[in-house]
Amino acid sequence: MARLIKKTAHGPMEVKPQDKSVWICMCGLSKNQPFCDGSHTKTQDENEGKTYVYDDEGHRQETA
Repeated sequence: MARLIKKTAHGPMEVKPQDKSVWICMCGLSKNQPFCDGSHTKTQDENEGKTYVYDDEGHRQETA
């Protein structure tokens, strides 16, 4: 099932209260929610102000 995700971040958020940093997904595409799995790399060439839809395989379409 495709999801419509509105995001404002182009990368994960780092949380540092532990011995090792924990990276929280901010793009909404990670298959390992709430943790980052690197899926945000697909969003790096998105244009600000545009809306995109990603399917389950991570393929992107721009909405009208």
